[in-house]
Amino acid sequence: MEVDQSHPKTLIQHEAPFLTVLSCLGGSHGCPYHRPQSQTPPPVNKRAKKDKTAPAKVESYVQVITHDTVLFPEGGGQPYDIGTLTSADGELWDVVDVKRHGGHAVHYVRVSDRGVDAALKAFTSGSIVNVALGEAGLARRLDHMCVHTSQHLLSAVLDTRDLPTLSWSLTPYPAPCYVEIPRSMSVEEIASVQEQANKLVFEGRKVHIEVQELHEEVVQKYDGPSVGIPTDYTGGVQRTVIIDGVDRSHCCGTHLPSLSNLQLFIIPHTESLARASTTSARLYFLAGPRLITYLTSTHTFLSSTANILSCGAPNVPERVEQVVDDRKRATKRVEDLELELSATIAKNIIAAFQGKSKPIVLYKHRTDDAINALGFLSSISFAFVNEMASRAEPTPYLIVFSSSPSAQSAGSTTVVTVFGSDEKRVKEVGDVLKSKLNVKGGGKGPRWSGKFTGVWKENREGTVVEDALRL
Repeated sequence: MEVDQSHPKTLIQHEAPFLTVLSCLGGSHGCPYHRPQSQTPPPVNKRAKKDKTAPAKVESYVQVITHDTVLFPEGGGQPYDIGTLTSADGELWDVVDVKRHGGHAVHYVRVSDRGVDAALKAFTSGSIVNVALGEAGLARRLDHMCVHTSQHLLSAVLDTRDLPTLSWSLTPYPAPCYVEIPRSMSVEEIASVQEQANKLVFEGRKVHIEVQELHEEVVQKYDGPSVGIPTDYTGGVQRTVIIDGVDRSHCCGTHLPSLSNLQLFIIPHTESLARASTTSARLYFLAGPRLITYLTSTHTFLSSTANILSCGAPNVPERVEQVVDDRKRATKRVEDLELELSATIAKNIIAAFQGKSKPIVLYKHRTDDAINALGFLSSISFAFVNEMASRAEPTPYLIVFSSSPSAQSAGSTTVVTVFGSDEKRVKEVGDVLKSKLNVKGGGKGPRWSGKFTGVWKENREGTVVEDALRL
């Protein structure tokens, strides 16, 4: 098939008319393929909560094998294609997955509301069908081709730096893909690799495929745990992807016919991986539609941030640094004021009980929208303890503080702290709060703290605290 390389769509053989169905599996003639629309696994070793929502709809699929196909089955690190099958009666059927079973590509065709029996009738053995990528499949294939060819180019350039590719991942669109290499790279090394790779792109090096018959000795030569030809693949061919003057690699995936259709961008950092016996790193890269999406989203984020900060895009880093510094100074000022206020509150409490012979037993609730409400309550307790310790005749005490936000809801958090001169009584009050109010927390010695989730009401939760103090 000849292709016109002046337009991306013509770089891909996206339709194969008049193919013969070899077999169709599903329904009463075999084992139908089912999968729920939601692929999220249930929680493990946890009791499932009651779910009032309707159960996930389970869709049915039939498995169709044709004598040839333009749809790529998952393999060689490249995900499967999606596309369509048009049956002899003109009905269009969605292909949502393609897998290799032995030497055959199996199309997983969605049945939808037409039923398995209708699908089996449409794809009877020997019937003629049309296989096509369709618009969505074409976009997916083009993305995979750009990324896969870019990976071959990137790995070839890395090989010249004694950095062999240990593995690679064609991640779901539009996330950056990566190659795994033996060590991390500096920003300068990455820039040099990118420059060398794009120089080859600008030269427009050709990419072509060599095919040879698959023999038993070839299978043995390339068989391995992560690379090579699968042992169940028989009766086919061995493909070698060649980038002129750059690389020759065995590969079953789909590729562009020329590097001139690429623009490779390597994200200038590596992610280190530490394993039991080795240390490696991931080098992330983008090309083709992913690069366009990345640039578009990055520009959108940058423009949005510049608009929020009321500055031009080039000034965003400087303004962000200024905002962070201002926030640090404001936080420090709040902390200083809270320390001063906590000392005043502690003195006021002691003064209120001045001249009384009985122990200080007190519950006090605060409405506070502080960032660290528990930290503020702790500051008050420390200030109180220090003030008591400075007195010639300290008075026994047991105090509970709680603090809730001004606007409460079912998900609000109220913090509680208990402190006293008698460790036993502190623990008893904490146990009551845990058992009767379901406060999550704990403590050691003369201090106990916890968190309550929900709406805290003085005439309800507050009453429980006061009763606990009177025990």
